[in-house]
Amino acid sequence: MQSFKTNIKCNGCIQKVKPYLDNLKGIKAWDVDLSSHDRILTVEGDGIEPDGVISALKQAGYQAEQI
Repeated sequence: MQSFKTNIKCNGCIQKVKPYLDNLKGIKAWDVDLSSHDRILTVEGDGIEPDGVISALKQAGYQAEQI
């Protein structure tokens, strides 16, 4: 499991990033904790490249930093 600090703010934002994260190879599940101040994205799967997750969020218009 990998975790990322993001600037995702609401359920609408989650819906915007959903197609980008759902299409990443190796991801089995992901979730954003909107109750966390840092809006933590957790990603589960095999062979996930952190740079790929960061790039996918950037394409969707959001920022992420691996923690």
